Amino acid sequence: MKAYVFPGQGAQFSGMGLDLYEKSPQAQELFEIANKILDFNITDIMFEGSAEDLKQTKVTQPAIFLHSVILTKVLGKSFQPDMVAGHSLGEFSALVANQTLAFEDGLKLVYKRALAMQKACEAQASTMAAVLGLEDQVVEQICAQIPGVVVPANYNCPGQLVISGEVTAVEKACELLKEQGAKRALLLPVGGAFHSPLMEPAREELAQAIAATEFKKPICPIYQNVSTTAVEDPAVIQENLIAQLTAPVKWTQTMQQMLADGMTEYIEVGPGKVLQGLLKKIDRKFETQSAEIPS
Repeated sequence: MKAYVFPGQGAQFSGMGLDLYEKSPQAQELFEIANKILDFNITDIMFEGSAEDLKQTKVTQPAIFLHSVILTKVLGKSFQPDMVAGHSLGEFSALVANQTLAFEDGLKLVYKRALAMQKACEAQASTMAAVLGLEDQVVEQICAQIPGVVVPANYNCPGQLVISGEVTAVEKACELLKEQGAKRALLLPVGGAFHSPLMEPAREELAQAIAATEFKKPICPIYQNVSTTAVEDPAVIQENLIAQLTAPVKWTQTMQQMLADGMTEYIEVGPGKVLQGLLKKIDRKFETQSAEIPS
């Protein structure tokens, strides 16, 4: 079974999407539609902006979404998924790819989500940290015993977990995790505490936008970050998408479930190869590839 997976924030790079724009009239048209919807030329930032320009959440999220989704459109009839999944933001790309969401609606939701998350980040000093070399259970136990907000946010692969929360609580957790034998417990250069209770104001805003958007029955199941299992019911997809903002991304568990359900091909669609690297750490034997622009 062929699985297409879509990256999240952090996969961006300067010049992303330019090859698509130059090689495909269809891609050009979709990028121009995106510029109109967003009311600014995101293509200028994607194609010519600096890494710093691309790091703003309100730019990063729609940029990665556009790169991923427009590539699936350009793939045309060769894009035949049996299952899809997306890492955090990538879940929106996956939902356009499996036809749950229209392109325009997906972009509007992603931009709404990005602005709401940015606002939540600015409302309270918060951060995230990468923890390497510990069992998930150890990280969970240490987070649970620290005063304030600090929670597991991204279960990326065995031995790699990201925690999220208030700055002082995350810093304290990093100290204790190093004492427990973590190879690294390193603060990340992010604007705030994604996938934590501190995103609650953003979750409420996104919930309203999702309620006003049409979700159709998909052409294939999506394995969602919150549930880790195959979902095809539009109402359940919506619930999981809303819950995702304050809940952890269970990527390890999701990939294990897709493998158990018969995944035989793994194709990453979008900028970079981050997700291929994570799957190699989940199952070293598994072959992966990137989606390529048709020549």
